[in-house]
Amino acid sequence: MTLSWFQIVRLGFVQMALGAIVVLTTSTLNRLMVVELSLPAILPGLLVGLHYGIQLTRPHWGFYSDTGGHRTRWIIGGMFTLALGAFLAAYGVVAFAQSFALGLTISIIAYTLIGLGVGASGTSLLALLATTTAPHRRAAAATITWLMMIFGIAMTAGIVGQFIDPYTPALLLKIVGIVVTIAVLITCLAVWRIERNLIAVREPDPTPFMDGLREVWSERKARNFTIFVFLSMTAYFMQELILEPYAGLVFGFTPGQSTSLSGAQNGGVFIGMLAVGILATGFKIGALRNWVMTGCVGSACALILITFLGPIGPSAPLVPAVVFLGFFNGMFAVAAIGSMMALAAEGAERREGTRMGLWGAAQAIAAGFGGLVGAAMVDVLRTTMTDTQAFGSVFIAEAALFIAATAMAAKIMDRKMPSATLVPGE
Repeated sequence: MTLSWFQIVRLGFVQMALGAIVVLTTSTLNRLMVVELSLPAILPGLLVGLHYGIQLTRPHWGFYSDTGGHRTRWIIGGMFTLALGAFLAAYGVVAFAQSFALGLTISIIAYTLIGLGVGASGTSLLALLATTTAPHRRAAAATITWLMMIFGIAMTAGIVGQFIDPYTPALLLKIVGIVVTIAVLITCLAVWRIERNLIAVREPDPTPFMDGLREVWSERKARNFTIFVFLSMTAYFMQELILEPYAGLVFGFTPGQSTSLSGAQNGGVFIGMLAVGILATGFKIGALRNWVMTGCVGSACALILITFLGPIGPSAPLVPAVVFLGFFNGMFAVAAIGSMMALAAEGAERREGTRMGLWGAAQAIAAGFGGLVGAAMVDVLRTTMTDTQAFGSVFIAEAALFIAATAMAAKIMDRKMPSATLVPGE
């Protein structure tokens, strides 16, 4: 048996829970460290980079779920680990105000757990989707689950933004505790007995990990797509750790307003993904390659616009510009995800999880690298430039990377893969 549409939506709730937790660590906690605690932007950059670096283990998690015969236990276990890490990360922010050494120690442990949790849960979930979804539904399943993840991110950021003002450490811990508890409960309910009678339940495979990884890396399509994922995701994540501090330092946003800004951005991502799905199914317009390229170029234009708004200051329409950025980010992401899901099932059998893990690792490395480089560039440039100029320079560099990703997509992506596969066809 394969996944029904209802079961695909159930798994989408797991993605939604993942997004809800992760957005707290990459937006709210990051902003509190840089603005409220006056810590250098490189510090949260290093911590987020650590959690992405830990996700180099994604190929292992994918391989373990391939060879172990069941994936549900990895999804639930990973979510528990992620929830614990997120709560510790919030406690680490509180501890920084009392002792830098204590806050740093707690934060290192916390972000390590976050990386392990996201790697185990996220990779196993994608592998379950790739192996148990009918071929004609794979890209649509990816789109549905990612829309739900973006919805979770936007909803969480918006709600937290409303309730966290006026900020207090106790309120932060209370809000994070509630979010992670709900996320774990949703995950357990979503995956309960879902693997029964599915084709993903297999006998264990004794193949050693390195042999399985080499088998996947020898595939030209998998190798080229890994390189594209790294380049495009570096561009995608360079603004992740600096957009909220930019809003606070240059435009005077409060913690609640800047957290809501992250929600607005991800709302734009949601609209972008949905728009591609509607255009693809209603009008059969374009191919995945074309949607990726359009999303990358549009993202570059949005970043340039955000840069030009800096000199205007608090009266500038920053929120619409950020929504504009999110819209094209979503357009790019949904097409790339559709390609990923389609390619995951190609090549050697029984290696879907390993293949998804490899691309997940490339994304994680790029996200950590991009976020860290963006934060470090801001810190260095702020020593010789105004805040507006420093942040703007980084946004322009990110725009250039998106243009480079556009050129690579034009070269390596299949012109024949139709965009109509992005949405349910049956």
